[in-house]
Amino acid sequence: MIAVKTSIGHERTVADAMFARAKARDIGIFSILVPVNLRGYLLVESMNPDRLEEIVRGIRRARGVVKPEGEKAIRFEDIELYLAPKPVVSGIMEGDIVELMAGPFKGEKARVMKIDETKEEVTVELFEAMVRIPVTVPGTSVRVLQKEEEK
Repeated sequence: MIAVKTSIGHERTVADAMFARAKARDIGIFSILVPVNLRGYLLVESMNPDRLEEIVRGIRRARGVVKPEGEKAIRFEDIELYLAPKPVVSGIMEGDIVELMAGPFKGEKARVMKIDETKEEVTVELFEAMVRIPVTVPGTSVRVLQKEEEK
């Protein structure tokens, strides 16, 4: 893995230009990674950093190739956190008080009863309902108002 320095906010345009040049010249670039939370850099999988410099040279908003030096080479463990997205329900715990942001119960307050991280769903129990019925909603439509520890 080799890092390419770019102007902040122009990572995607540089990656597209690099892809077009690499495809036209048939240079050994296997993949180009544009992590959302790593600003100003691209990660390129290539066997030949010198050929990569040829591609980067002349691309607008590309600032250059960060050459790996021995032990400082980028390893898979270093970029692993950029590959897997953080689950939506990661900050929610059972017992938290949440507000529903979408759906038929929009604006209602509820207590989290169960969290399904694989489906990214949260089962809540509404406070203002006459009968306590568990309702399963997507994790994106829930906002934490109060953590369980704060009570």
